[in-house]
Amino acid sequence: MNSKITAIGVYAPSKIIPNDWFADKIETNNEWIISRTGIKERRFSEPDEYTSDMCVKAVQNLLAENPGITVDGVDFILVGTTTADQVMPSMASQVQNYFKLPNTGCLDIMAACAGFVYGLILAKGLIAAGTHKKVLVLGAETLSKFTDYTDRTSCILFGDGAGVALVEASEKLKIFSGVTGSDGSHGKDLYLSQHASVVNGEQIDPNGKIHQNGKVVFKWAVQTMSQKVRELLSINHLELEQLDWVILHSANLRIIEAVASELNYPMDKMLTSIEQFGNTSSASIPLSWDLASKAGKIKPGNKILLLGFGGGLTYAGVIVEV
Repeated sequence: MNSKITAIGVYAPSKIIPNDWFADKIETNNEWIISRTGIKERRFSEPDEYTSDMCVKAVQNLLAENPGITVDGVDFILVGTTTADQVMPSMASQVQNYFKLPNTGCLDIMAACAGFVYGLILAKGLIAAGTHKKVLVLGAETLSKFTDYTDRTSCILFGDGAGVALVEASEKLKIFSGVTGSDGSHGKDLYLSQHASVVNGEQIDPNGKIHQNGKVVFKWAVQTMSQKVRELLSINHLELEQLDWVILHSANLRIIEAVASELNYPMDKMLTSIEQFGNTSSASIPLSWDLASKAGKIKPGNKILLLGFGGGLTYAGVIVEV
């Protein structure tokens, strides 16, 4: 059985954090942040607003904005996140409980910024196996609660948000073959640890905050994402010109620009959410989709390449037809 994305929904907290907010915390300014990242503002969750809360609100928004769509019959929930409220119960179970969905499988995905796309690929597999018919796939993060605001190189990047896709069985192929992979040798270059003080035999700081080697991650992302775009096209027997849009994880606008240049692909066809929301990890791809959809860019029949990458270092990509 094939599968399709029936609807997309998102949620972003109401608290807007402009670049100037950082000026009295670290040595930086609005122009410096924009020039290096493309970020103009981001959203922070309230102190008592957590990842599970934002997951629920994203699903509520999906339902409110798509009349006729319901969660009745949802038989699996997948949540990509690295900033869960707690280790257990899972965020997926929290969503299941809120919407009172009986006999629903629940699983959180620890794939950092690639979590949402991993979820789409897993949902496609569950439906293809014939065991499930209706899957909620979420990417949600409260990164502001795990950010070190003394780290000038990374604290300016992160924001909070959530996105959800409803994936259902389809007669026509709408979610194409995907790619996944990881390079664990770079584990120390992007980590968040509250316990272990060693990764790959090297010391790390287990202070519960995000640590990133920006230069290494930037270089890896540009090289790897350029390769994986080509690989996705090849395995699906498509040409770059047949894509209507490309949505890379909005980690940094300069990464997206570099990949577009490497591929010789128009930057105006690279959909992003980095300017308005910052780096929202697993939520950035659905946020980008939603922004473009509400701007009237995404049309029925469009082919969109989605590619997430992040801590692991890991990646996941898939091409979908709207």
